[in-house]
Amino acid sequence: MKTAGKRILMAKTGLDGHWRGPTVVAKALRDAGFEVIMIGMARPEEVMQASIDEDVDLVGLNIGGHVDVAVRAIGMVREARPEVPIFVGGVVPPHAKRKLESLGVEVYPPGSQLPDIVAAAVRLTGAA
Repeated sequence: MKTAGKRILMAKTGLDGHWRGPTVVAKALRDAGFEVIMIGMARPEEVMQASIDEDVDLVGLNIGGHVDVAVRAIGMVREARPEVPIFVGGVVPPHAKRKLESLGVEVYPPGSQLPDIVAAAVRLTGAA
């Protein structure tokens, strides 16, 4: 894998205290050689701006069930940086998973396997 130099922005769109998932995913991505920029809880505007400022290759959102906020963040990132892929994890009900996938976003709900998430990051960033 050619993950060196590939940058992934990780953000939480939900104002909850559940950090275990994003932290574990960030560590797995770092262990795979990615540079991970964790901005924590962020509004859609902050996610979009960080994707520009940090010149990332991939945006990862932990949505914590806040699908509408995630959809706004996805729209703003897509408008500012249409070439940057986005993937989403966290508490994602089935109807939200379908909605997000219809936007071209890969979704990793609870129970997703770390190797699958890392493989998606490799594929989405072209690091394969």
